[in-house]
Amino acid sequence: MPVSRLKDIPGIGVDRMGDLADAAADPELLRLENLDTDLRPPEAALAASRRALEDDAANSYLPFLGQWPLRKAAVARVARLSGVDYGGPEGCVITAGGLSGILNSLLALLEPGDRVLLPAPIYAGLINRVRLAGGEPVFVPTHPTPQGWRLDRDALRGLRGQGIRVVLAMSPAMPSGCWLDAEDWAALAELCRSEDAWLLYDAAMERLLFDGRAYLHPASLPGMAERTVTVGSVSKEFRMIGWRVGWVVGPGRILPDIGLVGIHNVVCQVGIAMAAAAAALTCADDGVAAAVAEWQARRDCLLEEFSELPAIPPAGGWSLLLDCAPLGLSGAEASRRLFETAKVAATPMAGWGPGSERYLRFVFANEPVTRLAGIGRRVRDALA
Repeated sequence: MPVSRLKDIPGIGVDRMGDLADAAADPELLRLENLDTDLRPPEAALAASRRALEDDAANSYLPFLGQWPLRKAAVARVARLSGVDYGGPEGCVITAGGLSGILNSLLALLEPGDRVLLPAPIYAGLINRVRLAGGEPVFVPTHPTPQGWRLDRDALRGLRGQGIRVVLAMSPAMPSGCWLDAEDWAALAELCRSEDAWLLYDAAMERLLFDGRAYLHPASLPGMAERTVTVGSVSKEFRMIGWRVGWVVGPGRILPDIGLVGIHNVVCQVGIAMAAAAAALTCADDGVAAAVAEWQARRDCLLEEFSELPAIPPAGGWSLLLDCAPLGLSGAEASRRLFETAKVAATPMAGWGPGSERYLRFVFANEPVTRLAGIGRRVRDALA
């Protein structure tokens, strides 16, 4: 039997599908199961990585909370996007990837049993980190529409007075690509203010928005600067998954506690990676606009290929969901059929929020349009 903190924590499915796809070693297999990308990181980041290999200062535990140039760059980024200045490098701690920052923040914000609100479906790793930190996940639904996913604001209003301690939100969300518009953020901010709750903002994909959608940082809303903790990373926007560098930026009343958790959790970050992250955050051309254009083209290709299937359009991010229930299948059964008969690796979403077992995720960040052409026929034949 697992220890109690693990009893309600299943796997995320991605690891199993990734292992199956690796073992197949089939070049014809479409790798749509994992959030990898074939687009290169910024050249400035690659150059900084090479220099850091020869820099003795990069081969160090210190500073425990992250190198000062990177902390300064992360605070400046949040200030630029939100209009909120958290006071220089002291307003930031660096983490070993964004999800390490999420867990460290939850451990610093939650008492055992505290309730954490998450729009769902949402990444299982976020749900399970809430549980690891001793919190209770509470879900507000987002609903699929022909135009994309929409937050259920009526359900959100019904959660007032329910003892929400933290709102954990991501936009665009993973895996759905749900984009929170200005009214959604206003509703979430109102809940935070009325409940005296923290907003833990997962900013991993915040600028990966399609079709000209507007960006809004929730710390810019009235009364939210002092209760918003922003967690970002270089993994998605900057295509630097393997560097494992993230940051937490927020009010001075909570940052020392988050830093203390980090020191006693992962201890420190990847030394040779922090200079590269700082270079990515400060370079003249970070490549984000070009990457977003390419990922939008891949999304558009998939939506065209899936025009006869119940696929929900994502507003941004790296993936889209197919609703397998109208096909009479679960996401797990659809995934099995696609892998065995169509040479398509896609991950079922069981455990990614209430009702998520009906969905199958397709990641379009790692396969070019030329490889995606014809996938619609393969999927329809396999799932017929």
